Amino acid sequence: MTNTIGGGHGPAEALAQPGSAVSGPAAHEVARTRLRTAREERADDLDRRLARLLGAEPDVALLAVGSHGRRELTPGGDLDLVLVHRARPDVAALADRVWYPIWDSGLRLDHSVRTPEEGRAVAREDLKAALGLISARHVAGDPDLTRELREAVLADWRADSRRRLPELREMTRRRWADDGELAFLLEPDLKDARGGLRDVHAIQAVAAAWVAPAATDRVKEAYGLLLDVRHALHETTGRAADRLVLQEQEAVAEALGLLDAEVLLRSVVEAARTITFAADHLWRTVDRFCSPPGRPVRRPLADGVVEHDSEVVLALGANAAKDPSLVLRAAAAAAQAGLPLAISTVERLARETPPMPVPWPPEARDALVTLLGAGAPAIGVWEALDQVGLIERLMPDWERVRNRPQRNPVHTFTVDRHLVETATRAAAHTRDVARPDLLLVGALLHDIGKGWPGDHSKTGAVMAHDLGERLGFDQDDVRVLEAVVRLHLLLPETATRRDLHDPVTIETVAQAVGDPVVLETLAALAIADGQATGPAAWGSWKAGLVAELARRVAAVLAGDPPPVAPEPTADQLALARHGGGAVRVVGSQITIVVPDRPGLLWQAAGVLALHRLVVRGARAGAQGETALLEFMAVPEYGSGPDPAALEVDLRRVLAGRLDVAKRLERRARSHRPRKGVPVPPPRVTMIDDASETATVVEVRAHDRPGLLWRIGHVLGSFGMQVRAARVETLGAEAVDVFYVVDADGRPVTDEHLRASIRAGILDVVR
Repeated sequence: MTNTIGGGHGPAEALAQPGSAVSGPAAHEVARTRLRTAREERADDLDRRLARLLGAEPDVALLAVGSHGRRELTPGGDLDLVLVHRARPDVAALADRVWYPIWDSGLRLDHSVRTPEEGRAVAREDLKAALGLISARHVAGDPDLTRELREAVLADWRADSRRRLPELREMTRRRWADDGELAFLLEPDLKDARGGLRDVHAIQAVAAAWVAPAATDRVKEAYGLLLDVRHALHETTGRAADRLVLQEQEAVAEALGLLDAEVLLRSVVEAARTITFAADHLWRTVDRFCSPPGRPVRRPLADGVVEHDSEVVLALGANAAKDPSLVLRAAAAAAQAGLPLAISTVERLARETPPMPVPWPPEARDALVTLLGAGAPAIGVWEALDQVGLIERLMPDWERVRNRPQRNPVHTFTVDRHLVETATRAAAHTRDVARPDLLLVGALLHDIGKGWPGDHSKTGAVMAHDLGERLGFDQDDVRVLEAVVRLHLLLPETATRRDLHDPVTIETVAQAVGDPVVLETLAALAIADGQATGPAAWGSWKAGLVAELARRVAAVLAGDPPPVAPEPTADQLALARHGGGAVRVVGSQITIVVPDRPGLLWQAAGVLALHRLVVRGARAGAQGETALLEFMAVPEYGSGPDPAALEVDLRRVLAGRLDVAKRLERRARSHRPRKGVPVPPPRVTMIDDASETATVVEVRAHDRPGLLWRIGHVLGSFGMQVRAARVETLGAEAVDVFYVVDADGRPVTDEHLRASIRAGILDVVR
């Protein structure tokens, strides 16, 4: 049989370049209209061809479920069909007459053959079958047969909803756990992630059970955007794909008439958050529906705010139109009670709340601080206010960071969500600071400058000053907020990239901070910021360094002299007396004692790399003729190495019997950057004012095994000694800092030598 099925708009039919005749929003709308039209035309074409294949047969009907059932079949989508019959003895031949041409056309087909009774029985037990059939669409054959099956399945779905909807809820939660949250993924799954297309299908299924309303217009628009993105992804890649990977994002953005990948991601984030918010409300409704009946709880929470039926609503006498602080008071009460704001309440507040006076009245500022101080429950409440535009009305500068993606694997969240996450995590540290309100507001604003060009810390400080005044803080408090935002990276960057034993490091930070209140606020903010960024950005190693730096700076601010390099401990001196060499491993602290010789630190680092240890920090010292090396290192995975094996390999390196370079090169080949993902060029910087006794060399490069060893090898080839090193890995990017001196123990001042060192390092880290 000849190929009579398929057609439609495939990958060979490239999109016209958006912007050739129109640009901006118009180009985007033209592109989306073309995609919608393509899907509708494809559905019509497929329906006609399928009807011809089935022919005029009695007691049989062809139903489309899934994407084609919704008339949303994208170029890479599967065709999902059900052939329904009423005891036709020749049904197998009929099915072959339909299925084989579809297979011959190259389309992927999911198919089944059922009587109405069989279809109904399967839907009662198989959740996925039920979800397909309650939204099935008649394509060809006897429409009464289609109607009979759909009405029976829908009747069962509604009658058994208290059993089936919890089943759907659990399936949804498992999907969320597997695929993450669409709004906060660099490479999101448009279909299965939380906030994706399947969540709208769930909303439709619950609405079909008459338990919750159908999707709103906002949700439908968000769904249409994600569907168009998926369609463009299929067209530009030529394959079925639901994950919007990095290397495809620019092409998909162009196909949709958008400026670039960032605009695309921001649109996807907006759509996903709209759907997520609606889905969260949906499942709360389902939970109430499935719970045993009981008397609704109603209790006051704050002035004008009450709890009703496990949600927060306005009291009967509350007047939002005359009380601009009510919106924040209600939000704070909801977060403190761990309850959601009712959708009707949020929408009413959005309609009736007047502009907040500037500066804010004290009760509004206190309510904001109370909201943030509630911790994690504040996130959902903030999201509710954000969904109806109240956050931007309260703080107009928020629009610049709202839904802004951070195209960096270290960051888990968009900029705005990261700010809220940081503030809510800072709530755990309000007992550690003199001014909890400044900590919480500073945490909320610390990255506010990312919505503008330039250094976000400097830009953000200006914005924090303006926002501090807007919120009604006095000038002294505004100056603290401004300093906290400007310096919010100072402690973590200094702790991980500078030698804390160098007095210049501590003096420099003390001069920059200048105030104990600012210092303690920065220390607490560093913890909250790191935790809210993601697992790659914070850990016990960094936490210990930041705490130690803050302790030393606090001592200087209190009038104590800057610290000096510590003397070897009794344990280290005892280890050094072995003379011939010894290794001690205590947790992540590795102490190595060997006879002194040039290049020991980077040679030892090479041995650690061979044993799959990731070096985070290193120092070198001496006791007489014996070198004392200290490393902070963690296993790449699994448990740490055997100290005896480390010692054996260290002795082999010193004796010239172990080719570290060759073995590391083999490992590096297995750590190549993923194809298609751009890697920024490395950078090497000489920093002269970070130490009075050494030259500080900062290297930023893509991480790979043995990077510290390679850089140290170059420094050794120029006769340099590495006195200390700090190594930080952020995702796949390494920031390595070396304190180096020449053979006479002095900083490197010769410009020609500095240029040669820089070129040599760049050569090995590219």
